[in-house]
Amino acid sequence: MTLQQLKYLLGIVDNGLNITAAAENLHTSQPGISRQLKQLEREIGVTIFSRKGKSLVALTPAGQNIVELARRITQDVHNIRSLGQDMAAEEEGTLSIGATPTQARYVLPETLSQFHERYPKVNIELHQGTSEQIATLVAEHQIDFAIATDSRDLFPELNLLPCFHWDRIVLTTPKHPLTLERKALTLESLSKFPLVTYVFSTVRESSFLRSFREKDIEPNVVLTARDADVIKTHVRMGMGVGIIAPMALQCEELDRLVAIDAEGLFPTVTTWLGFPRDKVLRQYMKDFVTMFAPHWPSDMVELACGAETQKIVDNLAASLALPTRTGCTRVDI
Repeated sequence: MTLQQLKYLLGIVDNGLNITAAAENLHTSQPGISRQLKQLEREIGVTIFSRKGKSLVALTPAGQNIVELARRITQDVHNIRSLGQDMAAEEEGTLSIGATPTQARYVLPETLSQFHERYPKVNIELHQGTSEQIATLVAEHQIDFAIATDSRDLFPELNLLPCFHWDRIVLTTPKHPLTLERKALTLESLSKFPLVTYVFSTVRESSFLRSFREKDIEPNVVLTARDADVIKTHVRMGMGVGIIAPMALQCEELDRLVAIDAEGLFPTVTTWLGFPRDKVLRQYMKDFVTMFAPHWPSDMVELACGAETQKIVDNLAASLALPTRTGCTRVDI
């Protein structure tokens, strides 16, 4: 049995049991992969795939166990190589991050600037997308870190470190009726106006929508977008009232937008940073974590890196006081 055979086996599985596609993605030939697969099955003495003619149709029960072990072995080999690279070039490599647009645009730049100054020889790859898209990048082993808000159920294989809390803000144009009200902002008052906010998850209920539903109110959502800049543009154009994260509003924008604090109307949300539980983090990766979340000291990051379950990470986080990001919210309009 060779590591190459295991690599080919996983390539077949990850390409939907299509040997041709696996060969193309692995830059080898179809006959070569087929030959290595037959040799592997002969050596271990079990059939890994059920076949119909020359086509592979499913993993056998034994094959499922073998694939699970193969993934573990290849990850261990990757970790050994990472350790070797650490010793040879601790300050060189690649840092790959998947983040939601608001985090990528308004939270990460300061951290990445600090990181680049400390590690100028490390290449940074920043992927933007929804939580669902970032989960896909995690599943495909394309990123080292995922940064998103809530959505923890999408990332069961990651250790998730809570980094900070935030509450949504409401955006209007100056002299909008909501800015003239002296009453406390309510969901009922919001529902009287067209709303512009972030796209909703396709796999779970949005806390935004749930807040209205729990009060038996139907919000008039006229536009959703991934990018807060798009939402702000449509608010300025008068399409509706915007609801966004406070970090996405810059102080210089307050000449054309009015920000109203919405704390208490919707659940407080938490932005977290996650990494694969079985991944060995290089030192510059650990330093990135402490740069992004300074309240996570390096010794606790080490413990989080070695945590075998999310519960252990949650217990570590329970001793920390997470900051709250507020942006340029103006309460006393």
